Amino acid sequence: MGRTQRAAFVLDRLREDIEHPTTELEYETPYQLLVAVILSAQCTDERVNDATPALFEAYPTVDDLATASPDEIYPYIQSITFPNNKAGYLAKMARQVVENFEGEVPSSVADLQTLTGVGRKTAQVVANVAFDVDALPVDTHVFRVANRIGLVKEGADTPKKVEQQLKRVIPKRDWSDAHHLLILHGRYTCTARSPSCDDCSLTEVCQHYDRLQKLPSSQNGLEEAKGTFYCTTSNHYFDEPDTHVDRHDIEQVACPHCGSMQVLRSRNGTPTKQVKDYRVNG
Repeated sequence: MGRTQRAAFVLDRLREDIEHPTTELEYETPYQLLVAVILSAQCTDERVNDATPALFEAYPTVDDLATASPDEIYPYIQSITFPNNKAGYLAKMARQVVENFEGEVPSSVADLQTLTGVGRKTAQVVANVAFDVDALPVDTHVFRVANRIGLVKEGADTPKKVEQQLKRVIPKRDWSDAHHLLILHGRYTCTARSPSCDDCSLTEVCQHYDRLQKLPSSQNGLEEAKGTFYCTTSNHYFDEPDTHVDRHDIEQVACPHCGSMQVLRSRNGTPTKQVKDYRVNG
């Protein structure tokens, strides 16, 4: 299955699974959304939603926020990750909106990126959600899910590369849906640790799932006294493994007798082989 066909399949399935693909950040105005997205960097939406009501009550408009100092903003966001930095970002961002955009949050990605604390992803989220601008922001969830499923080519190791490749296989009219669907799938099903593959509707096209099925099966009854490791290829116990780098550039435990990477830990019978996973790298 080609990547374009796989992407169409994935979006169709996820639309069946996810009834309302939209941001989980709570906001009423573009100003509130911009603040919430800035605060959400390396922080959960749930924690942001807990903090923003009091912040927005104290500073209901961007003009109000522009009068505040970082020290005045800090108490409202101290439960958020990196509150000192983000308090400074919000104070500067608000003043820039007032001074450079007459108090109106800009709608274009380019203009949004001129604001302090606003990178490419944040700008695209705000432009897309608040102003219906076609965009496909790539956060940590989109990055991980797109790589795991195989919507992007091997080597798409930055958010920008993933974004560029997704835009080639997903029609522009579907970019917004794709962004939210992939985020929500990554947040609740294809999680960073212990993804719920048994509950996933995408396993038949998912390259990560396919790789997991090719791992050697766990075995009971291995004899740890005979060696730390057990090679299932040569039926051989050993203590000192070799290492081989597989075709995905992962260093794997290998049998020193035959070179096989089909190796189990004698203590619990689980495979040593690792399947490549994906974290944002730049």
